[in-house]
Amino acid sequence: MQKPILDWGTYNALGTLPNAMLLGMRLTEIPPRIFSRKAVDEKYFREYYTTCKGVFTTITAHAPYYSLTSEDESTLKATERGMKAAIKYASIAGAEIFNLHIGSALDERDKAIEMASEMVKKLLKEEKKILISLETTYSPKLLGSIEDIRAIIEATDPERVIISLQLDNDFIRENKIYETGNFTQADAQTNEEFWYNLFMKALPLSKRYFSLRFSQVVGLYLRKRIFVKRRVPFGRGYPHIQPLARALARFLIREIYEKERPVEVHIIYTGPPQTKYVDTVELYHHIIREVAAIF
Repeated sequence: MQKPILDWGTYNALGTLPNAMLLGMRLTEIPPRIFSRKAVDEKYFREYYTTCKGVFTTITAHAPYYSLTSEDESTLKATERGMKAAIKYASIAGAEIFNLHIGSALDERDKAIEMASEMVKKLLKEEKKILISLETTYSPKLLGSIEDIRAIIEATDPERVIISLQLDNDFIRENKIYETGNFTQADAQTNEEFWYNLFMKALPLSKRYFSLRFSQVVGLYLRKRIFVKRRVPFGRGYPHIQPLARALARFLIREIYEKERPVEVHIIYTGPPQTKYVDTVELYHHIIREVAAIF
């Protein structure tokens, strides 16, 4: 039986899984906040697995927002304990992928990469079947460029550590919007080829899964010098969807489907929770319409 060309969905706690099921989503992600709740135990994650079984083709988990890098040894120990507990729970819930924000680049990037790599190695030993994905970021003050992630993958396990493109972050980082704040100009120059080339850079760092995340964003400066992004509902921010959707559709057909690569592609909508179900359907609609146009 031919598999669908794309698994799609958004993040769901146990109580919101029926919403995603009714809408026909094929993927669900355990949100990071679940792993930080003291009241949540193994029973919660076993029920998550049971509820998803036979409905979703892909279960992923987003790790808590703990930096894998720090100059403080006690902070790193606490992060290790928290991450080991979280990846154990993710495995119980049936997650195939455990997604990480890497953390600060510190003052020495090479040292930070080495530190993050050691943490990833410890998590790989903790759960031997689950894959770890490293999420791209938008600021050079954080680890998460494609080059950073390639270095960590090479230092750990290329078969079990993969990249996850957070596409709005890639849009900001590659266009250096963190320096200018000029989303409009960057959006005007971000064409279909920009996205296609990005996908081709990430493909060699993807084993079994080609992992994508997306929301539209705007940005602001705090105290006139610290750039931060803010997620907004679909259609109210950047980047615009059409060049991205066209590039992804062409990539899916030409590079994955026609070449029969053994890679499952998924996209996770990561926008505001208030509109996430409508927005996820809208995102999928834009992409799959472009796929149909190629067929």
